[in-house]
Amino acid sequence: MVEQTIQVGLGERSYPITIGKGIIRQVGSSLQTAKVAKRYGIISDDRVGELYGPQLLESLHLTGIACDLFVFPHGEASKHLLTIGQLASTLAEKGFDRGDALIALGGGVTGDITGFLASIYMRGIPFVQIPTSLLAQVDSSVGGKTGVDIPQGKNLIGTFYQPRAVFIDTDVLQTLPKEEFLGGMAEVIKYGASIDADFFTWLGQNREAILALDPTVIVPMIRRCCEMKASVVEQDERESGLRRILNFGHTIGHAVEAASGYQLIHGFAVAIGMCAVAELAVRGGYADHAVADSIVQILRTYNLPTEIPPGFDRETLRKYLLSDKKTIGGRVFFVLPEIIGKVRITDQVEEADIDAVLSNLYS
Repeated sequence: MVEQTIQVGLGERSYPITIGKGIIRQVGSSLQTAKVAKRYGIISDDRVGELYGPQLLESLHLTGIACDLFVFPHGEASKHLLTIGQLASTLAEKGFDRGDALIALGGGVTGDITGFLASIYMRGIPFVQIPTSLLAQVDSSVGGKTGVDIPQGKNLIGTFYQPRAVFIDTDVLQTLPKEEFLGGMAEVIKYGASIDADFFTWLGQNREAILALDPTVIVPMIRRCCEMKASVVEQDERESGLRRILNFGHTIGHAVEAASGYQLIHGFAVAIGMCAVAELAVRGGYADHAVADSIVQILRTYNLPTEIPPGFDRETLRKYLLSDKKTIGGRVFFVLPEIIGKVRITDQVEEADIDAVLSNLYS
């Protein structure tokens, strides 16, 4: 299958997204042509670094590009300022300067850490994304959001900082744990439910081929998600309006994720969040029951959770909900579905409805 490239159009900060099988082996020649930097620091977690670090190092070395691999412990628990400080110190010790660049090799956590580090090291050096999880490939690697967590909430410290290029190798999905693939499918479903009704229907029709990782459906699926993300980012790079629609399911999802101590993976939390806002939309009179039922049903067909797991403290959940970075002036903004493929952003949600929805979502 021939690789495919789309462009994120942001003027001087535009960049390509290249999608295809075996892309990692071509990164060296692509970067040599692009001349982004003279040396690269590859940032990866200990699991992905062991799997794909040698392959990427070889690709760069074969084209004469100097590079080093730096790893950190895998998991959301590493996404904090201490990791940023440790990596920055290592870069400084190795003599990295403004003529060098970073490569994020990994999932969403790695992309967030690397992008944030690149945005502040030497007051900003270039970076490249090589996402290795489905979630990162369809969402977090595109658009320039970076950040780390603090005890008060997820991604509360971060920047908007665009990569120079994104390389999406669909072969890496073969080694992705099934749970992580399903978590990525929550983000895929988000695009259909909030932006593209035809894509939503297509996801329902192609479930078996998608779960079997059939490249004839996986590549176009990832491409369509990237096209939608790129289109929104081009119109609203810094989330002043339209880009908020990409937070469909995330406001409550982030609260559920944080309340779990980040034991629940991001995609599963977003799936629960989508169920929550679907019910909120019905209670608020924005959508009928058929819309909410459609969203819950497709999540279930992909074996995604639709209820909050047992043991979650409701007050802790509310605390994280109110500290979400999308909260302004004490008002929580929600992205609510009206029909499949169309949403509205509003802070006009009754607290009683929020409490009722959270109660209904406890399994």
